[in-house]
Amino acid sequence: MVRNVLAAALAAAALFGAALGQTCAAGQLCPADAPCCGLYGDCGVGAFCLGGCDIRYSHEIESCVTAPTCKSGTYKLNSLNDVQTIDRYLGDASKINWQSQGKPVVYEDSLLLTMAQGTVGTLLSSTFYVWYGKICAKMTTSQGKGVVTAFIMMSDVQDEIDFEFVGINIAQGQSNYYSQGVTVYTNVENLTVPNGGNTVEKVHEYCIDWQQDDLTWSIDGDDLRTVKRSDTWNATSKRFDYPQTPSRIMLSLWPAGLPSNEKGTVDWAGGEIDWNSKYMQNGYYYAMVKEVTVDCGDIPQGIVKKGNKAYKYTNRAGTNNTVEVTDELVILGSLYADGENPAVGASTAASSLMPTKSVALVPGGNPGGGGGNKVESTAIPAASSGGGGGGGSSQTAGGNPAASQTSSGDNSFSQGGGSTGTGSSVEPSLRKVGGSVFAVVIALLGLLVL
Repeated sequence: MVRNVLAAALAAAALFGAALGQTCAAGQLCPADAPCCGLYGDCGVGAFCLGGCDIRYSHEIESCVTAPTCKSGTYKLNSLNDVQTIDRYLGDASKINWQSQGKPVVYEDSLLLTMAQGTVGTLLSSTFYVWYGKICAKMTTSQGKGVVTAFIMMSDVQDEIDFEFVGINIAQGQSNYYSQGVTVYTNVENLTVPNGGNTVEKVHEYCIDWQQDDLTWSIDGDDLRTVKRSDTWNATSKRFDYPQTPSRIMLSLWPAGLPSNEKGTVDWAGGEIDWNSKYMQNGYYYAMVKEVTVDCGDIPQGIVKKGNKAYKYTNRAGTNNTVEVTDELVILGSLYADGENPAVGASTAASSLMPTKSVALVPGGNPGGGGGNKVESTAIPAASSGGGGGGGSSQTAGGNPAASQTSSGDNSFSQGGGSTGTGSSVEPSLRKVGGSVFAVVIALLGLLVL
């Protein structure tokens, strides 16, 4: 179902991008002045060149920044100190582990992924990548028709592994997988929560054990489904339709039941969203995430290894044998930069390389969430000499949370003020967006005068 939503996102992006001539797809590469192909099929610089940058359709493979390597550990999601908004993160995964879009909210010892009316929900993405391994999330899901909670792995070439939870069926989650974005509807399989449990009232541990030869989904330690790589051979394409490329961890809450979505998506999600639902608190639907654990796996045999800091594609084919491990870790100087020109905006000397016409800096929407037919755009202040979007390459984790919370012991929460801190996304676009994609667009000629 994620593929349907991305298809809707691509269509929405095309409506906006066609005017700028900055869309990307098979046979259509991004132009040199907006070289990075984002997850939604539109082109830009800055955040487009970081997580989700598709090397298959970008201007050059090198337009996309290399992917920070896997980091084993337990990641407690109990504050916003390790979360940075997409408009501030510039690629230094050594200082921040999670990138946000939407409104994550601290509640007791967890983070809430919130979704209010008029938004496309909340997305947390790891700044580092996993290339095989075991990934687990301790979480609860949201509830209600049209509401979907997701825990997925997504690569930059759209290899994907899903745990999705439709709000009308709290006894089961849906497991799914894709290779390079190709939709295969028979890949989906429902998984029942063990011991008569449900996904809302109690925290469960959902695990994706992704190895080179098999892929297993489990709940609370019970293995419920296994797919073998050997069973995914595609005789037509002469390759295994098996997720095989470095992927980010994504946790999201998204509105599949928007009336602007395709009817099939709305029906799958149980109908249109009720924005006056009893399952909302303080005007929000919410899912709760407590922690994520990562146990990095071994890289495939025969892979070229020139270091240990970053995964780097060497061919547009985007298969595991076209990835090498290097020390070529790239951090952007600002949101005006890209993988080929990473220093743009970092200093006065580099400002001569800045674009001279409008260009998109930040892709939006939710992977696995919020397909629609509307694209919003807005302007943000010009980057300072130290970095773009409020953070340069030396920016550290932390900052003022966009929301402060008080708990009353009844799972309610109240949202504090603020619109530009760690827990918020680029304002005001995400709050107004009615579809699945928005782009932050800068009229650079005008801003350079400021």
